[in-house]
Amino acid sequence: MVRTRFAPSPTGFLHIGSLRTALFSYTFAKSQGGKFILRIEDTDCRRCIPGAPQKIYEMLKKFGLLWDEGPYVQSERVGTGIYQKYAEQLVKDGHAYYCCCPPEELERIEERHERKSIELRDPCRNGDIQEAQARIKKGGKLAIRLRVPENETVSYHDFVLKKEISWETNCVDDVMLLKTDGFPTYHLGVVVDDALMRISHIIRGRDWLPSTPVHLLLFKYLDFPLPQIGHLTDILDPGGGKLSKRKGAVSCEEFLAAGYLPEAILNFIMLLGWAPKDNRELFTLEEFIKNFQNGSLQIANPIFNRKKLDWFNGVYIRKTQSAKLKTQIYDYYKGSYEGTLIHKTIPLIKDRITKLSDYCPLAGFFFAEPEIDGALFGPSAALQLTKAREILTKINNWEKVEVENSLRELINKEKWDTGDFFTNFRIAISGSKITPPITDSIIILGRQTTLSRLQQALKVLK
Repeated sequence: MVRTRFAPSPTGFLHIGSLRTALFSYTFAKSQGGKFILRIEDTDCRRCIPGAPQKIYEMLKKFGLLWDEGPYVQSERVGTGIYQKYAEQLVKDGHAYYCCCPPEELERIEERHERKSIELRDPCRNGDIQEAQARIKKGGKLAIRLRVPENETVSYHDFVLKKEISWETNCVDDVMLLKTDGFPTYHLGVVVDDALMRISHIIRGRDWLPSTPVHLLLFKYLDFPLPQIGHLTDILDPGGGKLSKRKGAVSCEEFLAAGYLPEAILNFIMLLGWAPKDNRELFTLEEFIKNFQNGSLQIANPIFNRKKLDWFNGVYIRKTQSAKLKTQIYDYYKGSYEGTLIHKTIPLIKDRITKLSDYCPLAGFFFAEPEIDGALFGPSAALQLTKAREILTKINNWEKVEVENSLRELINKEKWDTGDFFTNFRIAISGSKITPPITDSIIILGRQTTLSRLQQALKVLK
């Protein structure tokens, strides 16, 4: 059976690139009747953020990426002794060694980095194993490092990049496998868990490619079946380089907070590294699963085009049923706007907003009297608003046709420019030159509120 996994470290919010890895891993498994496993790799305790795993769970659920097994948490698995067991086995078989070196001082690490000095072989590599074991018996805490062989080549076929990739072992570091606190490093933990959880296909970001030769050696030395491995493309920022925090929002939470819909974000990232054969763009998650095998994972790095994401989001807003959109807007603004009134405004704004966050700037005037900047009005505003208020006061039925006809009769009678009149009218009602259809808007606001706002605008103009 195809078994894939998503194995994030809980070191912060879920990155948009990590969401793509989860999506492709999930879809690859589901498209072939397989299983999707969730694992939290939290053995680097210094970098872990409290509450981060729960945030990851919430985000995956929000995007519909529900796991079949897990979540497995590595820090909870340490107590079973599995990582210690396999690390000791590697030492016994001569493929790893005890490291007796004291923890490096920060100054030495920084000095080595400044010199760009890379030490691939640790001095403990040739140490006496019996002496190390004697220290352990006396209560000493020793780390374990991988003994990388000299003058060999390790290679694998990347099923995403569609090519054979190889490394000379002389260029591979004797990485740490087990720390003195008994916790595995990423390298040991990921290989042991992928093997024990019977992962058949590893799909991960290309930034993990340099770790692969170490993992290949560990799979070999521990006599584990080697899963198929595929590295996804890097998502590039439009300005160049990888998508990163310093260039703007990169976390799923930030995009949701900006008013993007989960289904639009998911559809957008489907096409960052995967291409359907028919150039189709709109997919639900279910449709993506059905079509996944008919498309292809790309080798060229995609560019994160925010305008394209905006387009997707606008499409999904317009596709959303009004009742659901009302709820999404209500929830987005945490109940600040009354739901019944939101529902009344949906027909006026649905085709005009790109994100949920656009609702307040466009429709906030329905819920609170706006501040009016008198400098926005044209020179004829006072006369136009005075006469408009007089006409609207006399209307018998506060309905769109009668209100609209009355205002247009006034414009024709006074020979005003239609655009000039309605610009001043919009400013008086909403505080802005840009509004939903203004006649529809004042029908929703009602006669009393409309007349009151015209009166307030006239006071500003005095």
